[in-house]
Amino acid sequence: MTHALRNIAIIAHVDHGKTTLIDAILKQSGMFRDNQKTDECMMDTGDLERERGITILAKCTSVQWEDTRINIIDTPGHADFGGEVERVLNMADGVILLVDAAEGPMPQTKFVLGKALAQGLKPIVIVNKIDRSDARPDEVVDEVFDLFVSLDATDEQLDFHVLYASGRSGWCVHDLSDSRDNLHPLLDLILKHVSAPDVDKNKPFAMLVTLLSSDPYLGRCLTGRVISGKAKVNMPVKAIDLDGKTVETGRLTKLFTFQGIARIPVDEVYAGDIICIAGMSKASVADTIGEPSLTEPVEATPIDPPTMAVTISVNDSPFAGLEGAKVTSTIIRERLLAEAETNVAITFKESAGKDSFEIGGRGELQLGVLIETMRREGFELSVSRPRVLMRTDENKKKLEPFEEVIIDVDEQYSGVVVERMNERKAEMTDMRPSGAGNVRLTFLAPSRGLIGYQSQFMTSTRGTGVMNRLFHSYAPYKGNIPQRRNGALISISQGKAVAFAIFNLQDRGVIFVGHNSPVYEGMIIGEHSKTNDLIVNVMKGKKLTNIRASGTDEAVTLTTPRKMSLEEMMSYINEDELVEVTPKSLRLRKKHLCPHDRKRISREA
Repeated sequence: MTHALRNIAIIAHVDHGKTTLIDAILKQSGMFRDNQKTDECMMDTGDLERERGITILAKCTSVQWEDTRINIIDTPGHADFGGEVERVLNMADGVILLVDAAEGPMPQTKFVLGKALAQGLKPIVIVNKIDRSDARPDEVVDEVFDLFVSLDATDEQLDFHVLYASGRSGWCVHDLSDSRDNLHPLLDLILKHVSAPDVDKNKPFAMLVTLLSSDPYLGRCLTGRVISGKAKVNMPVKAIDLDGKTVETGRLTKLFTFQGIARIPVDEVYAGDIICIAGMSKASVADTIGEPSLTEPVEATPIDPPTMAVTISVNDSPFAGLEGAKVTSTIIRERLLAEAETNVAITFKESAGKDSFEIGGRGELQLGVLIETMRREGFELSVSRPRVLMRTDENKKKLEPFEEVIIDVDEQYSGVVVERMNERKAEMTDMRPSGAGNVRLTFLAPSRGLIGYQSQFMTSTRGTGVMNRLFHSYAPYKGNIPQRRNGALISISQGKAVAFAIFNLQDRGVIFVGHNSPVYEGMIIGEHSKTNDLIVNVMKGKKLTNIRASGTDEAVTLTTPRKMSLEEMMSYINEDELVEVTPKSLRLRKKHLCPHDRKRISREA
């Protein structure tokens, strides 16, 4: 079986075209009928993936080319979901690196490529979106080579093959002068360049669990690659963890392989296959499943630890329980424990009082996706401001996480970006023109200083700038970094906001609520133009009199209230504030709703 099998992963920066390229491969390899209706980005199965246009969960697919089955693993492009990338690369024997023909290698490209090269995988480089008007293929290939060198690639890895492609148009070529017909050159190169799985089919059955999912009919479904031997349906197996301890014993009630975007039930699988199994209730990611005689676990790649955390607690606002069905700390705890079990990049801790939970992750996006998913499942939560996770070195010095920040911005805005980054204790390491009047700035900045900077960055660059971040290392603590300078406009009592009151408050700052929006005491309804918090009455209506004269009434004209996404809200709030998350609403509030409590606590502090 192994001679007619290839396992390959596709890695790239966000929005460089991985999922679109896989769509074209599936269509051209004969997986669908000519008249069969197919969706765009078929590998993006979740609602959040389709809405945001990013891959969050790694997924497997398979195509048949000539006499060989090619298993393709679609990986997330964002470093916040790097835990997925680190795991799934264990299943691959080769890797396709996708790079945008105009943007070139970006931070996430560096992250996922570094993981692949460290595992000894040989890459195929595809310069995608070659039909862009600002494409610069020769320079991009040189930049990719320099990146390989900086990541200590071996001589064999440096001798990589290059293809030029347009994933959306469905073609690739070895040379730009070749005819642009289809993706056959890529599929032929995979068969020629990627080696067959190096496995032993004569040893007892063993597989490493890499991905975990849930099915309403089958229960827990474990995906991974068969390292050795073969397995049959109803075969007795046991699962052991990384220490060799038995987790559970059971039977393989179902075996699946991948064909296109579907899982196909089979009776037998062999070494080298990427499979999905059902029948195990406790086995999880990084466990080894094998025959009952198995004693040694398969070695798994260690996962980088989280660098950021938020505190999640029950929603205790006056509007608690009006929109969501899952509101108690017990059910929130069970959901977070289940997430920590399936996602090894997430950590879970609970407070001494068991009423709040600290969730650690790679960044604001990963934590935001988890909270947004729970929100859509019917949960109500209170979420704190993200905080970075500190460390201490052997000399007891405090260390904090630093990130490499690459900013592409119009030249006219580069000055204000550098100024704002310097305020946040960032150090500029590189500055170079990137064509078309743009400048690429590279900084090394503490993660602490970048919390809440995205919205300010978009304002500074008039929405034209692009910022990419990547965890770099832990370095000595940089001292105090100024956070949000403006105070908040806080509602004085509970009721519904009135247009007349909002109109008179617009001079005080930026308003977050519209006419008839429900508010309560302690809820943040806007941003004050000054540094102090201001308690306001947003429910004050106009007093009617008997006097009516033409021209004495001022027309009430409201500016559009400022709307923020969940991640923007999380990074916007201060330490004494929370984000209230419900299935239908996102609100900002003070931790302590009563103004007397806030004054007392500030005096005690």
